[in-house]
Amino acid sequence: MGLRTAAGAALLSAALLSGCKDKAEEAPTKKVEYKGPTLETTNVMTLYSDSARLQVRLKAKLEQDFENGDLLFPKGIEMTFYSKDGTTVVNTLRGNYGKYTRADSRYLVRGDVRVRNEEKQQGMRTEELYYDRPHARIYTDKFVRVETPTEVLTGEGLEANEDFSRYKILKPQGVFTVEQPAQ
Repeated sequence: MGLRTAAGAALLSAALLSGCKDKAEEAPTKKVEYKGPTLETTNVMTLYSDSARLQVRLKAKLEQDFENGDLLFPKGIEMTFYSKDGTTVVNTLRGNYGKYTRADSRYLVRGDVRVRNEEKQQGMRTEELYYDRPHARIYTDKFVRVETPTEVLTGEGLEANEDFSRYKILKPQGVFTVEQPAQ
């Protein structure tokens, strides 16, 4: 009886092991979903126009397109804004990194962000900025430094129109010159 029990135990063990092996082989393999870019383009220049008049020129060393329509500019982005006639440069915006989100048609620009209004000779620097294309505005909640021909303004947060001709620093800091009205 001892030999028969040992043979039965060996047979049962072999059946269990082969059953485990079969289940392991039958386990479904997980599909890996690719979430990277579907297209990469180098030395990109994109022109936005309205009624055959140039509005914005976007340049980037690398553009990565994603399935959902979002774009990445990991090597920097430079945008030039033109006047209504489409020939005069009004404003420039540049940064070390950019991302376009198709869902809200908004650009995020990061890393040594610089905005320059050529006509008014004023510039702004920050580390992060959003450009809302449909509403033609730029904004940030980060520290900003605005330089005009006569003064330097600093603060936290900024809202401006896209050509940076009008802007508002949300939490100004520092010393400011205030002109008294003539009496």
